[in-house]
Amino acid sequence: MNTCLVVPLGLVDFQTAYDLQRLLHARVVAGELPDLLLLLEHPHVYTLGRRGQESDVLASKDMLSRLGVDTQLADRGGETTYHGPGQLVGYPIVNLRRLGVGVRQYVETLEQVLIRALSEFGIAAHSEGKPTGVWVGDSKIAAIGVRVSRGVTMHGFALNVSPDLSFFEHIVPCGMPGVSVTSMSQELGSDVAVSDVMPALAREFASEFGVAVEWSGLDALASAAATITT
Repeated sequence: MNTCLVVPLGLVDFQTAYDLQRLLHARVVAGELPDLLLLLEHPHVYTLGRRGQESDVLASKDMLSRLGVDTQLADRGGETTYHGPGQLVGYPIVNLRRLGVGVRQYVETLEQVLIRALSEFGIAAHSEGKPTGVWVGDSKIAAIGVRVSRGVTMHGFALNVSPDLSFFEHIVPCGMPGVSVTSMSQELGSDVAVSDVMPALAREFASEFGVAVEWSGLDALASAAATITT
């Protein structure tokens, strides 16, 4: 069974996380590291995917400054979304050939990971009959946008655990005007911590992809790479 290292990173700004993804992606491609799942939160940021348009950001530059929100281009699929504290972001850096899945199946499996993790908290979510992502009724609770290069993935998913949902009012989320957005805390009527959701997410990731997960820190990746390459 393949191993996937789960690496919790805390609060990391988008550009720093992207630079780290690129570094780790190269090492997974080279076979120097096993598959990875980075779990983190971002400070307030709007990201525009490959199909994103500047017009999807409705706030003026002055408003963005007052809100304390950065904007960044992202080389992932999808359009425009929001990341911020209280949202669990997952960046799987996994070798799809090693997993034996194609890109479409990979995205669909990520949806199932999120659906099953939400079910552990009593939230009935789905993806059928809706654009890519995970939904509770007609409200979107998780977004997915990925990039695959040399058979290895980058970017991933963003699950609304307990973010300030008002930040979504200043964009056209995922290119869908008027779409409703929800969170775990809103659905449950009580606060949920990102740290409480990580174990469920890791369990369901292991189950859906058929891998053995091991929790790790960034400092342990160097020794893991040394073990693999010797």
